[in-house]
Amino acid sequence: MSELGAAALEDIEIRLLLEALYLRYHYDFRHYAPASLKRRLRLARDQLGFKTISALQEGLLHEPDMLPVLLGYLTVQVSEMFRDPSYFKAIRETVVPHLRTYPSLKLWIAGCSDGEELYSFVILFREEGLEERTLFYATDINQEALARAQAGVFSLERMQLFTENHRKSGGKSSLSDYYSAAYGRASFDKSLRERVVFADHSLVTDAVFAEMHMISCRNVLIYFDRELQDRAVGLFKDSLARKGFLGLGAKENLRFSRHAGAFSDFVREEKIYQRRAE
Repeated sequence: MSELGAAALEDIEIRLLLEALYLRYHYDFRHYAPASLKRRLRLARDQLGFKTISALQEGLLHEPDMLPVLLGYLTVQVSEMFRDPSYFKAIRETVVPHLRTYPSLKLWIAGCSDGEELYSFVILFREEGLEERTLFYATDINQEALARAQAGVFSLERMQLFTENHRKSGGKSSLSDYYSAAYGRASFDKSLRERVVFADHSLVTDAVFAEMHMISCRNVLIYFDRELQDRAVGLFKDSLARKGFLGLGAKENLRFSRHAGAFSDFVREEKIYQRRAE
């Protein structure tokens, strides 16, 4: 079999696996960026001991315990607290003054992964006096990631980086005030979760998620194809209150979305947008 033939066969296997994943479990990865999916599925195949993608598909169809394992490969669980500190500094200095004008607030962390960004926002809002009037919604399609986010436990080795990011973001306290350390782990105070709703929600298949004053969805859209990016941005548009805010990742923007006209640049360099008051 030629190299071209092998590549074409693998593409067919991947399409069939994604279709099987959708039909069997209702997780839809069919419009994720192909190059990233291929890389992740190859890694899953090799590390889980399957000879082919088709064999991986057979295991997925007949062994439900395989689902969370495969989702761990297909969903991105790489983040850090106060990642890109200038983003959080811009929120603190430019978005928070607008949010202060509301008697109650809803903030959605879409694709919350293991919870690093969620805890960053709760801490920032606590420092700015907004926590008590805010409901935080943390969503992801990966149930195991949601469980880790709800636990709020991270490796102590990561705290030095998280602490430095917090300081650079304009933090008004020490990050160590919010967690206790033991046995190489940092456990964040349960009070940080008192106003958090954790929920399974897919940007691919699910509908509008309440009415939000701010949505932060960073480094998720880069894994979607153009069609799915458009769907997600439309979902954010419909989920935001008028003059609500949307924060994206450093490599993401609304430039090519058909929904771009519903937003104005708020802090362009930090990819923070504001929903227009139509």
